[in-house]
Amino acid sequence: MEPPVLASTVRVRTDTLDRFLGAVGEVILSSSQLRSAAGQQEQNAEVAAGFDRVDRRVAELQRRVLDLRTTPLARVMDTLPRTARQIAGRLGKRVEVDLLGSEIELDRSILDRLGEPLLHMLRNAVDHGLETPEERRAAGKDEVGRVVIEARRKKDHILIDVHDDGRGIDLDSVRRRAVAAGLLHADLADDLPPTEIAGFIFRPGLSTAEQVSDVSGRGVGMDAVKATIESLGGSVEIRTEWGRGTTTTLVVPITAAVQRVLIVGVGKERIALPITKVERILEVPAETVEEAGGETFTLVDGDPVLVLGLADSVMLQSNGPSGETVPLVMTQLRGERVALRVDRFGGQQEIYVKPVPELLAKVRLLAGLTVLEDGSPVFLLDLNHLA
Repeated sequence: MEPPVLASTVRVRTDTLDRFLGAVGEVILSSSQLRSAAGQQEQNAEVAAGFDRVDRRVAELQRRVLDLRTTPLARVMDTLPRTARQIAGRLGKRVEVDLLGSEIELDRSILDRLGEPLLHMLRNAVDHGLETPEERRAAGKDEVGRVVIEARRKKDHILIDVHDDGRGIDLDSVRRRAVAAGLLHADLADDLPPTEIAGFIFRPGLSTAEQVSDVSGRGVGMDAVKATIESLGGSVEIRTEWGRGTTTTLVVPITAAVQRVLIVGVGKERIALPITKVERILEVPAETVEEAGGETFTLVDGDPVLVLGLADSVMLQSNGPSGETVPLVMTQLRGERVALRVDRFGGQQEIYVKPVPELLAKVRLLAGLTVLEDGSPVFLLDLNHLA
């Protein structure tokens, strides 16, 4: 029997890969600018066919270089079973952790930021979710609790489920605490569906832990998990059933280098907003935007919504009202539904995201930089850090 043929490999520094990806990004931008500049020449069938061939080759080059940046999830998942057993031992519990899909690969820059959210979700599952062996016996369950961490790919995203077979989340307790914290009106509390009640877990300062432990329950954590995942262009979902357990799902893009964004105009500048953070865009009559108590509000679907001027948040000069309607971008900031006031809409685009220049690297609001087809530089904002 002949020995298996091993694939040839070579070590490459990560900063070299990053520079390579940056160069490919410049090629993509240059190709788009060239096509735009050609304008009327594309009416020539031979010229148009040539551009199409270049676009296909550039797209293939982009896919290849993004593949070089991917790393298996095992890098952050393999240590979680041991960590869970250590936490359970300190709490007098028993646990087994199953890992599924850890061979799936995604962008290294995203993977590097998934470690803390996954660790916090695991701590929550063991500390708040799983019962003690005595409690599990009384409930007719196996004494050993089970946590399943499963990753799967769905188109251009990776979904990571963290499921425990514990007691589940006491939604009545969450509802009471949300009302006490002023996050929910008492008259509306009983009418909210379970999924919306569970969503309050992600609000800052809202904890369901009766006592603070050295593992979790300090009233912080899940809000930070949500902010981290959303800053990556992803989202977090939670489902729970009392007595049966809880599943928290992280949805993250495979690559952070290419994102779909909404381009908006503020004064003379254009700004990119992650499309994952945009609930909807709309224009409301100017007379419906009113000030009260030093803040600005408008009615959206019959509900009052806080209006924030994007120009003020990014310290730009707005053009001000230019007609009978006001353009608004609906989003969520720190768990609250708000409307961002802009001067105009510029449509959706898929952009190549470059790192922010080192001089501006400490400005947390700036998530990246891109160059549009006309050569204009545009900043991508991280709305989690919007003032």
